[in-house]
Amino acid sequence: MSIMQYNGSAIVAMAGKDCVAIAADKRLGQRALTVDTDFQKVFPITDRTYVGLPGLATDVKTLYDRFRMRVNLYKHREERTIEPKTFSHLVSHMLYERRFGPYFVEPIIAGLDKNDKPYICGMDLIGCLDFAKDFIVGGTASDNLYGMCESLWEPDLGPNDLFETISQALLAAVDRDALSGWGAVVHIITPEGVITRDIKGRMD
Repeated sequence: MSIMQYNGSAIVAMAGKDCVAIAADKRLGQRALTVDTDFQKVFPITDRTYVGLPGLATDVKTLYDRFRMRVNLYKHREERTIEPKTFSHLVSHMLYERRFGPYFVEPIIAGLDKNDKPYICGMDLIGCLDFAKDFIVGGTASDNLYGMCESLWEPDLGPNDLFETISQALLAAVDRDALSGWGAVVHIITPEGVITRDIKGRMD
């Protein structure tokens, strides 16, 4: 088993019309053993930018603390809030700095830029960026998520339709993956604010 699959995860980000959503499962495992059923994998960076961190749980915690420090330094130095695109390049540089002994995490970033346009991107564990206009997936359930998102995603979805689409895609995908699941949390980022909803999934 790859170290990337050791704790299990499923994270998906999806773009809509002037809104963006990011969702993750809640399970923390040690291979097939379930350790925690409310483990946070999606973190707020700013009011309009969120990052999802699928991969090794210890590196998830470490990286989030480092991201928070770098973003605070940026805010003090630049005297403005970091944009999602800028943040994605910051993350990419941080991962590439450690390319010979990498963090075992493949971040997914979702947010709205200053023009209220959705921005989503993912990257591998050494920071190679992958931009998309529709959706980005990551974690042990990523193969299942690709199939579900390809089937359900449509352009220009509103916040409510986007919530329904991302929820159905994630729940259907984690049902077919033994290492992720146990409910999910969905964040819908709109120009007016962030809507966070918890979803109950199968508990087996």
